[in-house]
Amino acid sequence: MMLLTGTIGTGLFLGTGRSLAQGGPASMLICYSVVGFIVYITLLLLGEMATQYPVAGSFNAYTTRFFSPSYGFALGWNYWFNDAVSVASDLTAAQLVMQYWSISNSWIVSLVFWIFLVSVNATHVRAYGELEYWLSSLKVVTVVIFIIVGILVNVGVNTEHRFIGLKNWQIPGAPFVGGFGGFARVFVTASFAFGGTESLGITAGETLNPSKNMPRVVKLIMIFYFRGIIQLSNGGATTSPFTLVFREAGSTAAASIINTVVLTSVLSAGNHALFAGTRVLYGLSTTVPPQAPAVFSWTTKQGIPVPALFLTSSISALCLGSSYIGSGTLWGWLQNIVGVSNQIAWVSIGLSSWRFRKAWLRQGRSPDDLKFYVRWTWPWGPPFVVFSVTFLILIQGWSSVIPTFSLADFISFYIEVPIMIIMTIIWIVIKNKRSQPIHLPDDLARDIDAKRALWKGDLVDVNTVNLSIDEYMEEEVDKLDDEQRRERITGKAALLWRVYYWVV
Repeated sequence: MMLLTGTIGTGLFLGTGRSLAQGGPASMLICYSVVGFIVYITLLLLGEMATQYPVAGSFNAYTTRFFSPSYGFALGWNYWFNDAVSVASDLTAAQLVMQYWSISNSWIVSLVFWIFLVSVNATHVRAYGELEYWLSSLKVVTVVIFIIVGILVNVGVNTEHRFIGLKNWQIPGAPFVGGFGGFARVFVTASFAFGGTESLGITAGETLNPSKNMPRVVKLIMIFYFRGIIQLSNGGATTSPFTLVFREAGSTAAASIINTVVLTSVLSAGNHALFAGTRVLYGLSTTVPPQAPAVFSWTTKQGIPVPALFLTSSISALCLGSSYIGSGTLWGWLQNIVGVSNQIAWVSIGLSSWRFRKAWLRQGRSPDDLKFYVRWTWPWGPPFVVFSVTFLILIQGWSSVIPTFSLADFISFYIEVPIMIIMTIIWIVIKNKRSQPIHLPDDLARDIDAKRALWKGDLVDVNTVNLSIDEYMEEEVDKLDDEQRRERITGKAALLWRVYYWVV
């Protein structure tokens, strides 16, 4: 449940309205479909590694293991920054949701939510789990109800008793809004919406029978998103489209209830991001060698990494800047930063998979030996993800340059790229200093060659990387689970069991 709903949050409930306003329904449908397909391939690549090596921890473990330790270091910090800024983004989004009720000084809501989230995460991990479980269940129910009501509203069950269909695609400015710039910037909004799907790799180590359940979650995530996006492409854009659908159905009370649910989903997303960011920073400080100051490894008796929690939550104080900038503008900037950070994560998964597959074949293993073998993505899957996402990162900031240059927008679109490069170089230099060679009088030429090959030496050797460590071995309970499932879906009540498994 929490793996699935960890990917459903502010981006789907609120970000889709921004996509409609900036790019129009056609841009939204096309861009979300393109990003969705890329993410689907990315999840298949991640699922391939996660089912073979279901280690607990961030997906950057695969980047460090199969691609480059230095890049893995930069990716780890990027993922922490992603979570920290996501908390700020979610708290700012809470202000936008509150505007539906015309509440002034809505920044106070963000402050109250911030205190609440920090308090929950500072008490006990069970408090986080209980809160997230119930909020996650509420999100799933809301999406299902929205899809049903949205279909009814679209076919005529609305305040005007008219069939909507594709009429919103024919209003002035539609179906494309803002030209190519408006179209291109929807890519980053879509990437923000699909953010969190890579958490599939984080929970692989705790998932029961990962070789079977991880692929199922991949498909379910895509079903939830695409059904919701198709419905939303026919809606409005001034507030959360989820709220507007119920208002169009003629019930302002139901609209207020759904807006409250959207507010709780924002709270859930912030709770998830704060918890994940705290653990990522704690993990960086406890790796060997450590990749963050040792102070962040300190925990309370209950196991709460308080210093890591306070640093992660302090970044979310950015949300208070909305009183000077405007909540809508600030949320747009934060959304861009998080969206690009998500894209960098997907590129990294593609690079990791590319090197993993190369190592698998180079060491004489057959693709048929993989626990989860996606035959149709061989060999084009990893390069497709790497090059397509890189292309999106380059073009989606078009509107920040043309027709007029906007420094703030440009920074929000591209600041992540130089940060990743700088962090990678920093770790290469630190690593090089930690392992200085013994200098002999006749070793000058050898030292020069070593410096020239500094980056190349950081790449993981696909010929020697150990493919046996942490490799998943199917347990007896997994075999029994598969056998029981097979008997149920082929027995007398096969149809009922198939419906049951689809729902569950």
